[in-house]
Amino acid sequence: MLSKRNVIIMGAAGKDFHVFNTFYRNNSAYNVVCFTATQIPGIESRPYPSVLSGKLYPNGIRIFPESKLSELVKKFDVHEVALAYSDLPFNYVMEKASLVESLDASFVLHGPKDFMIKSKKPVIAVTAVRTGCGKSQTSRKIAQLLLEHGKKVVVVRHPMPYGDLSKQIVQRFEKFEDFEKNKATIEEREEYERYVENGVVVFAGVDYEKILREAEKECDVVIWDGGNNDLPFYVPDLHIVVADPLRPGHEVSYYPGMSNFLRAQVIVINKMNSAKENDVKLVESNIKKFNPKAIVIKADSILDVDKPELIKGKAVLVVEDGPTLTHGGMTFGAGFVAAKKFSAKQIIEPQKYAVGSIKGVYKKYSHLKNILPAMGYSTKQVKELEQTINRSPADIVVSGTPINLGRIVNVNKEIVTVKYELAEKGKITVESLLKKFKFF
Repeated sequence: MLSKRNVIIMGAAGKDFHVFNTFYRNNSAYNVVCFTATQIPGIESRPYPSVLSGKLYPNGIRIFPESKLSELVKKFDVHEVALAYSDLPFNYVMEKASLVESLDASFVLHGPKDFMIKSKKPVIAVTAVRTGCGKSQTSRKIAQLLLEHGKKVVVVRHPMPYGDLSKQIVQRFEKFEDFEKNKATIEEREEYERYVENGVVVFAGVDYEKILREAEKECDVVIWDGGNNDLPFYVPDLHIVVADPLRPGHEVSYYPGMSNFLRAQVIVINKMNSAKENDVKLVESNIKKFNPKAIVIKADSILDVDKPELIKGKAVLVVEDGPTLTHGGMTFGAGFVAAKKFSAKQIIEPQKYAVGSIKGVYKKYSHLKNILPAMGYSTKQVKELEQTINRSPADIVVSGTPINLGRIVNVNKEIVTVKYELAEKGKITVESLLKKFKFF
């Protein structure tokens, strides 16, 4: 009888847990010795609890920082290291593969047959080639159109369980009180608030089989709103992938975004109103080269600013969506675009006023200059975000994060909120697409 293969799962509190649940949890051929964690601060301080880990792991599974990977491979006599997180440049993935092989272990990337779950209801999956391409804009438009055609819709969001995992197995968000009840982080609220405002129920959590079965009870159609540039966890009946010409070429140089790009039935080229013509052409060229059968929707990302008159001639502090700026690599977002468009006198450099862990964000992500990422993975970090805003000499705050920032922090400046919506260009629209695929 062959002995069990010792495994480490590399992750960031998302797909890693899902791959464990679907492939490893009840698989007696493997022994998952630990997870490693990165990208999100503080998530390695918890175990994966026994209530989730199953009968083969009655004591749960420990989570360590990814920085200890080499040490852990040796300590636990590891046979395989499975990478299960996203938004990674190709060279980073191969660096990790080379490191693992140098330690005499195998490097594994699990494909969809290992982790995608089949739904009893039709699934529309919206994913992207990078973080911050505009997945949620697209998903919101799909949800709105389905509702207008009398369909019951729920959104299942890619996992972001950064708290007590045993209490986050299945989460349901219908009202704003649910954010407090579930102790949602700023990143979670960025993804959920607009849906709740629009009357759409959002499911998320840790166990995506259980989540799906609960979601199916309430809907005619499931919308999978992906995280980062990850693949969907559910088998899609329609797979829509969003590309970003502000980061041209990234659609064929980031993992697993290129997997999405190759699998897509539909590719949305978003933000065309902000992109250079040659950059749009590069994305189009890559579609023709790598996925010529894909239907292409061309779209603008349109700003909706609640009090634009307050921006003109003012010194402004720009707050943007956190993940888009950090591991998404963007140097600006909708807030910065609005500040420029409506003639701000000055855009404050927030790193000068950063405190605590916010100061550390600028050290780690040196490309951030004139923008403040809305970091808030803990109560302490939310307070540090608030202090950073209040320390700045700005006249007003221009908030391009999808959340209502005023609900989260108590600031001494008026907040101008910037929202953004998908606006298709040309004959191929989201509505025509849903008709073509017989969703109404």
